[in-house]
Amino acid sequence: MKPWMLLIMLVSSVALAQTETYKWVDETGKVHYSDQLPPPSARNIERKQLGDKPGHVAMPYVLQQAMKNFPVTLFVYDCGDGCSQARDLLVKRGVPHTIKDPLAPEMREELRKVTGGDEVVPVLQVGRRVLRGFEEGQWNAALDDAGYPKTALVPVTPVQAKPAPSAPPPAPEQAPEPDDARGAAKPESAPAPEQN
Repeated sequence: MKPWMLLIMLVSSVALAQTETYKWVDETGKVHYSDQLPPPSARNIERKQLGDKPGHVAMPYVLQQAMKNFPVTLFVYDCGDGCSQARDLLVKRGVPHTIKDPLAPEMREELRKVTGGDEVVPVLQVGRRVLRGFEEGQWNAALDDAGYPKTALVPVTPVQAKPAPSAPPPAPEQAPEPDDARGAAKPESAPAPEQN
C-alpha cells in the first residue's frame, strides 16, 4: 500500500470518528438519524458527537451476565498480605466488585450476617457463595463457576461502599412538668455558667 493512501485513510477515519449525528422527530412522528442539520420543523432534536468519550469502554456481555447473576463483594481493610492479594486477584482478573470495610459498624454487622457471625477478613462473596480468608485456588474456582473471565477484558475500578450516614442520637425524654394547680413544686433550673 502506498504511504499517501495510508495517510488519506488515516485522516478519513479520524474525521469520521468526530462526526456529529442528529436524531429528531418529524411532523408525522417518524424518527430520523442524519449527519445533516434537521429541518426547522423537527422536534426532540438530539445532537451526538461520535467518538466524544474516548475513555468509555463497553462492558462485554459475558461480564454483564456474571455481574447480574453473581455480584461480587469483598469485605476487606488494610489487614496485610492476605487482603492485598485478595484485592490484586480481583483487579488482575478484571472482576467488577464492591469493597466493604468491616471497620465501619454497619459493614461489620453485614459481615457477621454473611459469615454467620465470623469477623475474619478477607471475605469474598460471589452471589450467595461466601469464602472466608484468602486462598487463591478457591477464589479462582468460585469466580470461574460464576462465569467471570480469567483475565481482565476491560479495566475495572472497584466500588468502595459507603456506610450509611448515622442518624443523630434520639433526644432524651423529659418527664412532664407537674401541674402547679395541684401544688407540686417546679424543678429547679440549672445554675447559669460562670463568667470570667
